[in-house]
Amino acid sequence: MTNGLYHMVLGQHADSDATLLHLPDGTALSYAQMAQQVAQISGMLRAQGLRKGDRLAMQCPKSPQALALYLACLHSGVIFLPLNTAYTPDEVSYFVDDAAPKMIVADPAAAAALRPVAQRAGAALLTLDAHQRGSFADAVAGAVPQTDVVACGADDLACFLYTSGTTGRSKGAMLTQQNLMSNAATLTKTWAFTRDDVLLHALPIFHAHGLFVACNVTMNAGGAMIWLPGFDMGAVLEAMPRATTMMGVPTFYTRLLDSDRFTRDVAGHMRLFTSGSAPLLAETHVQFSARTGHAILERYGMTETGMNTSNPYEGERRAGTVGFPLDGVELRITGGDGTPVPEGETGQIEVRGPNVFVGYWNMPDKTAEEIREDGFFITGDLGHIDAEGYVTIAGRDKDLIISGGYNIYPKEVELLLDAQPGVKEAAVIGAPHSDFGEGVVAVLVKQGTQAPDIDAIKKEVTARLANFKRPKKYIVIDELPRNTMGKVQKNLLRDAYGDVFGAPDAASG
Repeated sequence: MTNGLYHMVLGQHADSDATLLHLPDGTALSYAQMAQQVAQISGMLRAQGLRKGDRLAMQCPKSPQALALYLACLHSGVIFLPLNTAYTPDEVSYFVDDAAPKMIVADPAAAAALRPVAQRAGAALLTLDAHQRGSFADAVAGAVPQTDVVACGADDLACFLYTSGTTGRSKGAMLTQQNLMSNAATLTKTWAFTRDDVLLHALPIFHAHGLFVACNVTMNAGGAMIWLPGFDMGAVLEAMPRATTMMGVPTFYTRLLDSDRFTRDVAGHMRLFTSGSAPLLAETHVQFSARTGHAILERYGMTETGMNTSNPYEGERRAGTVGFPLDGVELRITGGDGTPVPEGETGQIEVRGPNVFVGYWNMPDKTAEEIREDGFFITGDLGHIDAEGYVTIAGRDKDLIISGGYNIYPKEVELLLDAQPGVKEAAVIGAPHSDFGEGVVAVLVKQGTQAPDIDAIKKEVTARLANFKRPKKYIVIDELPRNTMGKVQKNLLRDAYGDVFGAPDAASG
């Protein structure tokens, strides 16, 4: 038995002097140098007692060593759990309690708050900052390299990614080696990636988009990445003439279009821009094409499945659609009971293929609810397929909000708002936002005649929730609209407050 995923993304290039990362300070890191770092980290993990099947949680800033830690987990057979750097200690506590990692690697600034979380879980807590300093780096520096790659099969678990659940608490999607390998291989071919490509990487790496799509695809092809800490307009515009490709969320593209410095000449060296993680406005697609001559390639994926569909690399990239099912992926539109609807009609999107996860960690009942006996995963998204095969996302069956590429389940925010003084009850919806795709809107019902103290509520929300989950708009009303069964009619709230950000309706996708 070999380790196919590690071989795909790094092992096949382990002796290559080709550049893997172009760093902000002007230096570069080769594939061979990365492989050396990975062996060193693997040695440290082994010395700390981590073995195949153990979990490791990472919540630290983007850096070359953070990427190396992900690769070292693959090398060692350790299940990797990336966590959003914006999560509060309260939020991280849930993930740690659920996944029971043997090690947590965190930003030094969060160490004090996370220490009791790690102690309760019996996990080692190491620190790593954006400059690759901290107790993790110190431990790695003194470790004996582990050069032998741990054997892993296609069905072995590689990563956990947490996604929103119907109770407001997250579910740990279990992704196997095969899930990640199949998606990386398909996307490399579909998007024509080669060793000559240079990806402008401004995405975070705690997210499937930035890690499993951007990194795995580029590394599988043997290409390079311009490694930026985040999306900084000046840095992106300076780097773009040296890049060939860019993967982004809609926010990246709206911000580029807002800059007079972003011209056709700046984008002239690029061969491909892709967009995902949130719906891209059709208006953005049209404006971008007019400005640069490039049609943004929009695709559709999920935490549980990786990528499912893509507009064509060669052929018409239709604004408002997410293209065609990828090779090896079956996609059907059903009436909700698994029975296909007639062509062109809107229904539930279900997918099946080697990319689909194997289930939710410690949630067999939830797994059985969402993966049918025939292997189709019920995505919770609504859509239709036109006569030419293009898939269009019509909305979400669930009330999931996607803001800036991040998933937000309203129930989690509502539970916090419901507990605030002066709030009788709350409903949280998403409204079209020109920068983030959707912005979070909190609709509050006041308790009695006294209006709630919005400033105090904002302060509490800031302390308890990651920035991307926080409402961008608060609205106070006398009562929530309900149907005869007493269920809150969020569709009416969306109709009433859908234009609070002054944005045009988002294109499906």
